[in-house]
Amino acid sequence: MNSEHLIRMANQIGTFFESMPDRTEALEGIANHLRKFWDPRMRHEFLALLDQDEGRAVNALVREALQKHRAMVA
Repeated sequence: MNSEHLIRMANQIGTFFESMPDRTEALEGIANHLRKFWDPRMRHEFLALLDQDEGRAVNALVREALQKHRAMVA
Protein backbone atom coordinates (compact mmCIF):
# COMPACT_ATOMS: atom_id res chain seq x y z
CA MET A 1 0.00 0.00 0.00
CA ASN A 2 1.13 3.54 -0.66
CA SER A 3 2.93 4.95 2.39
CA GLU A 4 1.47 8.43 1.87
CA HIS A 5 -2.03 6.97 1.89
CA LEU A 6 -1.38 5.07 5.14
CA ILE A 7 -0.01 8.21 6.78
CA ARG A 8 -2.96 10.28 5.57
CA MET A 9 -5.46 7.72 6.93
CA ALA A 10 -3.65 7.48 10.26
CA ASN A 11 -3.56 11.26 10.56
CA GLN A 12 -7.31 11.42 9.92
CA ILE A 13 -7.83 8.92 12.73
CA GLY A 14 -5.57 11.01 14.97
CA THR A 15 -7.50 14.18 14.14
CA PHE A 16 -10.75 12.48 15.14
CA PHE A 17 -9.37 11.27 18.47
CA GLU A 18 -7.69 14.62 19.30
CA SER A 19 -11.13 15.96 20.20
CA MET A 20 -11.50 13.49 23.07
CA PRO A 21 -11.03 15.11 26.48
CA ASP A 22 -9.44 11.97 28.00
CA ARG A 23 -5.99 11.58 26.43
CA THR A 24 -5.53 8.03 27.73
CA GLU A 25 -8.82 7.01 26.15
CA ALA A 26 -7.82 8.71 22.89
CA LEU A 27 -4.48 6.86 22.73
CA GLU A 28 -6.17 3.52 23.36
CA GLY A 29 -8.89 4.40 20.85
CA ILE A 30 -6.37 5.03 18.09
CA ALA A 31 -4.57 1.74 18.68
CA ASN A 32 -7.84 -0.14 18.97
CA HIS A 33 -9.15 1.39 15.74
CA LEU A 34 -6.04 0.35 13.83
CA ARG A 35 -6.21 -3.17 15.28
CA LYS A 36 -9.89 -3.62 14.42
CA PHE A 37 -10.15 -1.94 11.03
CA TRP A 38 -6.74 -2.13 9.38
CA ASP A 39 -5.55 -5.25 7.63
CA PRO A 40 -2.49 -6.82 9.33
CA ARG A 41 -0.37 -5.97 6.28
CA MET A 42 -1.38 -2.32 6.57
CA ARG A 43 -0.53 -2.27 10.28
CA HIS A 44 2.83 -3.93 9.68
CA GLU A 45 3.73 -1.48 6.90
CA PHE A 46 2.60 1.49 8.97
CA LEU A 47 4.67 0.42 11.98
CA ALA A 48 7.68 0.07 9.66
CA LEU A 49 7.05 3.62 8.41
CA LEU A 50 7.03 4.89 11.98
CA ASP A 51 10.39 3.24 12.57
CA GLN A 52 11.79 4.99 9.50
CA ASP A 53 12.21 8.65 8.75
CA GLU A 54 8.82 8.74 7.01
CA GLY A 55 7.14 8.51 10.42
CA ARG A 56 7.88 12.18 11.04
CA ALA A 57 4.81 13.07 8.93
CA VAL A 58 2.53 11.13 11.28
CA ASN A 59 0.27 13.00 13.70
CA ALA A 60 1.97 13.29 17.12
CA LEU A 61 -1.01 11.72 18.91
CA VAL A 62 -0.89 8.70 16.58
CA ARG A 63 2.84 8.31 17.18
CA GLU A 64 2.30 8.48 20.94
CA ALA A 65 -0.55 5.97 20.75
CA LEU A 66 1.62 3.49 18.91
CA GLN A 67 4.55 4.00 21.25
CA LYS A 68 2.33 3.11 24.19
CA HIS A 69 0.19 0.44 22.53
CA ARG A 70 2.40 -0.99 19.79
CA ALA A 71 1.85 -4.57 20.93
CA MET A 72 -1.92 -4.12 20.49
CA VAL A 73 -1.46 -3.05 16.88
CA ALA A 74 1.39 -5.38 15.82
